[in-house]
Amino acid sequence: MSSSKIVGIDLGTTNSLISIVEGGQPIAIPSAEGDYLFPSVVGFSRSGERLVGSVAKRQAISNPERTIISVKRHMGTDFRFTCDEKSHSPQEISAMILQKVKADAEAYLGFPVEKAVITVPAYFNDSERQATKDAGAIAGLEVVRIINEPTASCLAYGLDKTEKQETVLVWDLGGGTFDVSVLDLGGGVFQVKATAGNNRLGGDDWDQRIMDWLVEEFKKQFQIDLRTDRVAMQRLKEASEQAKIRLSQETSTHIKLPFIAADASGPKHLDVELSRSKFQELTHDLVEKTVEPALTALEDAGMSKSEIDKVLLVGGSTRMPAIQDKVRSLFGIEPSKEIDPDKVVALGAAVQGAVLSGEVKDMVLLDVTSLSLGIETVGGVFTKLIERNTQIPVAKTRVFTTAADGQTVVEVHVLQGERELAAHNKSLGRFELRNIPPAPRGVPQIEVTFDIDVNGIVNVAAKDLATNNKQKIVIQSPTNLTQEEINAMVKDAAIYAEEDAKRRTESQARNKANIELDTAERQLRELGEQMSFEQQKRLRDAIERLRGSLQTYDTEKIKEDTKVLQDAMYAVSTEAYMSVGGEKAREAAEKSGFAPTARAAAGGGGEAGAEGGAEEPSDQDLFGWFQQ
Repeated sequence: MSSSKIVGIDLGTTNSLISIVEGGQPIAIPSAEGDYLFPSVVGFSRSGERLVGSVAKRQAISNPERTIISVKRHMGTDFRFTCDEKSHSPQEISAMILQKVKADAEAYLGFPVEKAVITVPAYFNDSERQATKDAGAIAGLEVVRIINEPTASCLAYGLDKTEKQETVLVWDLGGGTFDVSVLDLGGGVFQVKATAGNNRLGGDDWDQRIMDWLVEEFKKQFQIDLRTDRVAMQRLKEASEQAKIRLSQETSTHIKLPFIAADASGPKHLDVELSRSKFQELTHDLVEKTVEPALTALEDAGMSKSEIDKVLLVGGSTRMPAIQDKVRSLFGIEPSKEIDPDKVVALGAAVQGAVLSGEVKDMVLLDVTSLSLGIETVGGVFTKLIERNTQIPVAKTRVFTTAADGQTVVEVHVLQGERELAAHNKSLGRFELRNIPPAPRGVPQIEVTFDIDVNGIVNVAAKDLATNNKQKIVIQSPTNLTQEEINAMVKDAAIYAEEDAKRRTESQARNKANIELDTAERQLRELGEQMSFEQQKRLRDAIERLRGSLQTYDTEKIKEDTKVLQDAMYAVSTEAYMSVGGEKAREAAEKSGFAPTARAAAGGGGEAGAEGGAEEPSDQDLFGWFQQ
């Protein structure tokens, strides 16, 4: 298998996943812990050690102030996470998650993971997409494509059905975002017709409703407000998430958290029953919030509900019965659950990676931009150049003129959104076009071009048609990172990578040592009667020597003393073969796995084994903000 392969990564709010195409089919890659879901959690232990994934999630209860969750909701913003007086951007935290995903995938695949397709919610704006790409770069990944999550889902669904013509609506409810996309599939072409969504609606909101209910129930019973206790709130969050999951399968669930608080009369325990009907009552408005984006996507696609052939459920939160009931009542069809909703986005990203690398052929992806793009014009109006749901990649040009006599400098204010006034939309950035020849207002001809690449990232250019003076930039929002900042973070990430590799080596050495200690002690118990005093002493001395090494942080000494213990065990087994009456000993040795031939077959003995794989958008408009 070649390292030129491109992996697919679903960088999720709650969990992340990574996949690759093997034998023409996408498969999910497990984490080092053996699970396909990588918790999108980063923490810092009290000693300063960086924790990522399941180990960070485990410490969230005892150390919530040093644990970062749902970072995806902050992508493209200037939010900062601070720990031990060091500040981290959302890109940096996301990069830490990606590093973990990358390292575990490399260990599983046996070759470097260098290129990736990363998915984002369809309604992610330019800043959020660029921030995601920056995170990949910091983690040491070449992000060859950013694609929308619902689009990726359809790629996974349609890989072996490329000749079948159908219109699919993807209902994607993840941990932090909600997207609806309408696509036409068939003949190897995947064409996105429209997309809509809500970047602030996801499974986390359902969890929060349970948490709020638990807080109020506890307050009613004990007059204690748990909101003032961070550790208690983290325990509530974890219990709420688990209760939500259980209520997808059960009609009620018991939530019990002992010693959640205390007062003068002693410890207090939370012990309540939550029914599915009560949960649905608490979250009814959240379910209703999913309807408008679905209807908007249909309207933008020029379709009716009856034209939808299939509704594809994506994201773990679509397992909730209330969501499935809403889909059935809205479209009158049973939603499709034939692909694991947790894995489908990552699987589709891997398919896109295989298309880009040439491994999968005869498949074309035609995606759209999720939000309109344009500039601010006179009166603070938002003038669109590229309408939302325009197929990408795309370039649109429009000619503008000045609003004042003698104008020599214009500032182009680039915006993204759907509101009529500029102030109500997302500012992507500003840049100036200078040295315009002085002329009466309305005379200069200034050509503005928007270019959206395949990743949905925006390039904007402004040119004075009289002089051909041109200014062109990739929109750089203040919340995004400069190349210098990215390079510095890549270097920092590399340092951590070295530390992580060292920590893995230490852990492997310790694990191997403990295994050999257990084996040696078993050998003493089961074959002790067959040993001479000298053999027993050599083995006991080697055991004690290795136990002493394990009290240190000297990895090389641990390895050396592990080898000494192995040699002592092998010597006992060998002599057992050669001794008089060795038949009984040989049978016992083979039965216990101590015979040299048995250990060699298991890959457990000798120096080579210790160092082996186990370590193992043209009419004229007035600019309204020109400067003189």
